[in-house]
Amino acid sequence: MKGLTSATITPNQKPRRGLGSSTAASWCWSLLSAMGESCLMADLQVVPWILAIPVKRTAIAKSRLAAAYPQHRPELARAFAVDTTAAALASGLVRAVLVVTDDPVVAADVTAVGAHVVPDLAADGLNGALRHGATIAAVEFPGHGVAALSADLPALRPAELTAVLAACTAPRSFVIDQPGTGTTLLAATAGVELDPRFGIGSALAHQASGAVPIDLPNMDSVRRDVDTAADLAHAVQLGVGPATADVMSLVLGAATGTEGLAC
Repeated sequence: MKGLTSATITPNQKPRRGLGSSTAASWCWSLLSAMGESCLMADLQVVPWILAIPVKRTAIAKSRLAAAYPQHRPELARAFAVDTTAAALASGLVRAVLVVTDDPVVAADVTAVGAHVVPDLAADGLNGALRHGATIAAVEFPGHGVAALSADLPALRPAELTAVLAACTAPRSFVIDQPGTGTTLLAATAGVELDPRFGIGSALAHQASGAVPIDLPNMDSVRRDVDTAADLAHAVQLGVGPATADVMSLVLGAATGTEGLAC
């Protein structure tokens, strides 16, 4: 990341030729939309992926939401992780999800929806946690590609994630977030080092490292990570998962003095 700036990469930027095929990616999405995930998998014979999702302790996670949601910030952070994990597991191209965390409540919640929990090596930071998760994935699930996925995608749609994973044909691929500077997904095919470079300006850092940006129509839910109240409002418009919807119902109930409001 040395020498890189946080300049914005345009989300609609096409992958470089020779590394990724925008034509193939568009074809994958068209086929998925017309025939469904199971038909897509049968026709492409794609090997399912192993996903690694890092989750901070919710007591300190999502600090930029604290001003807008001072009482419900930890619950929102946990709900984001649960909805992201559940949606990922519903994708036909996901064999397993490894959640890297040292939060016992998160661990219990994601285990309940079918994820495997990998203890976080807290001293190594986000990229260290992902390298650790990728190493575990390679040992436990040999022959599968590994993808790091953001834990704050509460509107994630399984069909959109499936289309993105089907388009990850380069050795390393990534998805640029909605603002255009960050990364929500980084994928490495079987036998290729993940080499995560998350942090400020990660989109540029991942592209500079040789990863290919994925560009598909209708992938907003894969790009819409949530860091701010405005991000959450947009995710709600897209349609959040049940765990996040439940917390938002509590938020609205607290604001209006009622309970059980639908998000």
